[in-house]
Amino acid sequence: MRVLAMIAMVLCLPAAALADESPRLTVTGTGEVDAAPDMATLRFGVEHEDRRAEAAMAAVSADMARILERLSAAGVAPRDMQTSGLSLSPVWTGYDSGKRREITGFHASNQLTVRVRGLEGIGGLLDRVITEGANSFQGISFGLQGPEPLQDEARRRAVAEALRKAELYAEAAGVSLGSVISISESGSSDPRPVMMEAARMASAPVPVAAGEVSLSARVTMVFEIEN
Repeated sequence: MRVLAMIAMVLCLPAAALADESPRLTVTGTGEVDAAPDMATLRFGVEHEDRRAEAAMAAVSADMARILERLSAAGVAPRDMQTSGLSLSPVWTGYDSGKRREITGFHASNQLTVRVRGLEGIGGLLDRVITEGANSFQGISFGLQGPEPLQDEARRRAVAEALRKAELYAEAAGVSLGSVISISESGSSDPRPVMMEAARMASAPVPVAAGEVSLSARVTMVFEIEN
């Protein structure tokens, strides 16, 4: 008798588990917000070559000192200027008529990363640093000084999109949505540039088009389906 009772309990377990596991619907929603940038990051530097290592580095240092002074005068804070690369390497001759490679000089380089808070006059600032000796330019990127409120708005839009899709699927399937079981963020993005036509900075010697930046969020939501 005890054996029959134990067998009955085992047979009933899967049915009980299935009864507790209600049907579920899983959807993913994305949200995106575009905004005009209010900050730029510049990456540029100074490079020189000379037969003597100390002369090459001295020329680079002199130009960079003037550039840093000009940036400070333009209102760029010291915390927004960072040396991102400093190098000194030999310049070699190639193989010629079986001769050995020889050092004929030295190449010195100093690279700088600069954050510019506020885009007004950025074209003129670029023109000034080039005038002071910047002869290597790695690019410019645009961003936001305070992206958190816009990122939160992208999250709200992602949740709204997930809810809309869940309601659509439930209606199409002829069922009713129940409670939200879980919400998880499966990714958010840093501000990225949006390719679009933008006005150039007025009266800037170096034309700059800031365009817009985009922030996005992605959420996954799980809903119960009511019987």
